[in-house]
Amino acid sequence: MARAFLFVLDSFGVGGAPDAAAYGDEGADTLGHIAEFCAAGAGDRAGLRSGPLRLPNMSELGLMHIARAASGQFPAGMSLPEKVYGVYGAANEISRGKDTPSGHWEIAGTPVNFDWGYFPTEGDAFPPELIEALCRDGDVPGILGNCHASGTEIIARLGEEHIRTGKPICYTSSDSVFQVAAHEAHFGLERLLTFCRIARGIVDPYNIGRVIARPFIGQSASTFQRTGNRRDFSVLPPEPTLLDRLLQNGRHVHAVGKIGDIFAHQGISRVIKATGNEALMDASLSAIDAANDGDLVFTNFVDFDMNYGHRRDVPGYAAALEAFDARLPEVHKKLKPGDLVVLTADHGCDPTWRGTDHTRERVPVIAYGPGIRSRSIGIRRTYADIGESIARHLGIPAGPHGRSFL
Repeated sequence: MARAFLFVLDSFGVGGAPDAAAYGDEGADTLGHIAEFCAAGAGDRAGLRSGPLRLPNMSELGLMHIARAASGQFPAGMSLPEKVYGVYGAANEISRGKDTPSGHWEIAGTPVNFDWGYFPTEGDAFPPELIEALCRDGDVPGILGNCHASGTEIIARLGEEHIRTGKPICYTSSDSVFQVAAHEAHFGLERLLTFCRIARGIVDPYNIGRVIARPFIGQSASTFQRTGNRRDFSVLPPEPTLLDRLLQNGRHVHAVGKIGDIFAHQGISRVIKATGNEALMDASLSAIDAANDGDLVFTNFVDFDMNYGHRRDVPGYAAALEAFDARLPEVHKKLKPGDLVVLTADHGCDPTWRGTDHTRERVPVIAYGPGIRSRSIGIRRTYADIGESIARHLGIPAGPHGRSFL
């Protein structure tokens, strides 16, 4: 029996989405623009990285050819490999929106065919009756924020007032999300999590996908820093996912990073928490060691999106990609006959794009393992083909939405 390891490089889009214009993202290309900026020297940062973007391992697995198929050209300045060893292609998203739950659920075989709820971009983000319920049921004297904002910016701007008044900082973005930032010591981490659980129920009638707890530490605007104790409170997927089907067939799902939260802890056998891409890779390698025949290890590498995409940090994103690429040989060494590794993404977050939000893009699909024949799989109609390929590889019945490329 086989094993499968599914790694989501959060926000690592490759451009070319056919419906990008409908989202205001025509021309967005996370990989292509990072490579272009690095080739021009705009991706350099002293002590971090310099020169063209270098991803030799993913390039040998087909990344350069994926980029050309998805967006029409090879990424600028990057070297073409002599030979490609992986199964490679790109996938379109058919779910509505460009958010984290939709992307992950579709990867796991369950596209989102309904419209999420969103908060207004102009004026107050939250209606008075929602705020009244939050303050009453959450036992707080009021809230701060009540707007669309970047998480780091709003903490710097309102963190000191939050400490002084005890009012949580509540904000949103272009995603279907309600976010709450609070100080781990002054407000309390457990109190923040409890408040977010209460908020989850209050925002349900608004069809909001996630409530996110954003704890931070520090004593002033210059020292505030978000911690690794973030927690996402998601709604349940609209129907059973690949994860549910694996459990129903006696397999185990090892959820690394925020995967458990994204799936509302449904279809999960084991949750493994880690903070930062390096720690997430360490945890994934340990999970590979622990995985039995028929198991899935499912990891979200969140730093690409949270630390670099949303913050429009091209050198940081480039360095993070190079660091991830450099560790792939550690994954290769752990593979046994019958194992499958899949690398993909859930949406884009082009760090050269306007604003601070996700971008609608195609995502890369790379699959490899002992005995798997290298070939192009072209442009897939839906991310759900990824989940159905893993289902076939692990020998469970097919779902209704995608087609295996294996």
